[in-house]
Amino acid sequence: MTATLLLQARTNSSRLPGKVLLPVAGVPLVVLAALRAGNTGHRVVVVTSGEKSDDALCDVLKQWKVDYFRGDLNNTLKRFVDAIDGLPDERLVVRLTGDNILPDGSLIDELLNDFTQRDLAYLSCGGAASGLPYGVSAEVTRAGYLRDAYQEANTAFEREHVTPRVIARFGRTVFERYRLLSMSLYRCTVDTLDDYLRVCRLFKNVGKPENVSLDWLLERLKQISPEVITSNSACPMVLGTAQLGLAYGITNTSGRPNQSQVNVLVQAAIANGVQYLDTARAYGDSEQVLGEALSGGWDSRVSVITKLSPLDDCSGDVSSSVIRACIEQSIYKSCHSLRVQSLDVLMLHRAEHLTAWQGAAWSDLIELKEQGVIKRLGVSVQSPEEALFALDFNDVEFIQLPFNILDYRWHRVIEKVSQVKNTRPLVIHARSALLQGLLTSGKEDLWRRARCSNAVEVIGWLQAKADEYTGGDIVELSLRYVCSQKWIDGVVVGVETIEQLNNNLVKLNSACWSDEQVELITADRPLVPVETLNPAKWKA
Repeated sequence: MTATLLLQARTNSSRLPGKVLLPVAGVPLVVLAALRAGNTGHRVVVVTSGEKSDDALCDVLKQWKVDYFRGDLNNTLKRFVDAIDGLPDERLVVRLTGDNILPDGSLIDELLNDFTQRDLAYLSCGGAASGLPYGVSAEVTRAGYLRDAYQEANTAFEREHVTPRVIARFGRTVFERYRLLSMSLYRCTVDTLDDYLRVCRLFKNVGKPENVSLDWLLERLKQISPEVITSNSACPMVLGTAQLGLAYGITNTSGRPNQSQVNVLVQAAIANGVQYLDTARAYGDSEQVLGEALSGGWDSRVSVITKLSPLDDCSGDVSSSVIRACIEQSIYKSCHSLRVQSLDVLMLHRAEHLTAWQGAAWSDLIELKEQGVIKRLGVSVQSPEEALFALDFNDVEFIQLPFNILDYRWHRVIEKVSQVKNTRPLVIHARSALLQGLLTSGKEDLWRRARCSNAVEVIGWLQAKADEYTGGDIVELSLRYVCSQKWIDGVVVGVETIEQLNNNLVKLNSACWSDEQVELITADRPLVPVETLNPAKWKA
């Protein structure tokens, strides 16, 4: 069937400038993407800008005899519409991008057949529903629908991403032939230097890279990506990094991992779908080692949550100018250590700082957010009372709170969280799911240090529930319990070794329990002293 393939490319990408000209198996990236897409006979047109910055790109396309069209740099939708000028409204148009070189003619033929057989207006290949890796993506629609979208587009987002108006009009239908492959966590796009090196390994020693089959490349991608160990995204996991910056936890005996070990841990977590890393100014060198681990482009794939300095040196009567100076110093140090220009999420280390110093600290943070220094604000709380207090502040978008299978205090917070989530963005992360590792210990002396007067009863109950529900695994019992709370969006889990990380990723990949199962698990839960639930109250 007749279709026009438009491959979007430019040379001024921000994270890896000129990436479309980098060689893969001896062929410029954008050329290889075009040759693979057209290897069953479809005409491929590279749509790039008319800016001087793309002159070299067009010279390369000429040398390889690849068709191209030059148009608007910033209005990509207009560029597409101008490129199909003269084509009938019914013509099928496939949108591709120059940094995704795996889609080939066979895949595009399958997309086109599915599109026509189901009489669709829009079809996409990509994302978890497709089952294919990130980077095996394409969109199919009709020329007339793109023209309509151009007439209706009124935001920069719609003009840059080409198809949002089409999707809003017809809905997002996904190509699902490869859904059972479950490879959505694998990555083969080229957005960073690490991505480029991975794709080079993928095509290493491949003859005629434009013709090698997609199936063969997918199998090879698995072989060169041993860090991916789960089939589903581990997004419920928030990687806690206190252990990466200092010796942390009542059961910690191994100390801190070194920088190379941190790199492996952090990058493996991201590769398996972890979306947030949790750190703080007070976590020793945590921010600094994270900044190193995220270099090379990994920072573009994850959000870092850090916490403001505890401001211990600021007495209750210091001036607002002193508070401002301390806040700016803390933020500057965080940005410097993390190697970023702005912070993804900044949390107050203490809920009392929402109103301390006549509200000066919180007011300053809101102002810095408006200036773009901080993207989102939040607060770390210690108790249900502090959580309820924090929920009344409209600019609080993140709340981190202590919660675990023994903690019986939070029922009255759940209703308020649900109400707030219906009115504004709010993310709830639970920390201390393992109570700094205490839940995994059968040592009575450690529980006594944690002021638990009924240690024997608690240790026995935890093991009995683990035997009943998770094959004896207390870690899985604890993590699955927290993840099964519908009001909680993520659980902060700290690790010290890659083995711990992998084990936790597997456990968090297990299905959540129903509300009925959760109630059944805790129906006979022993009551622990409230001091046991707060590590700050434990004996040194």
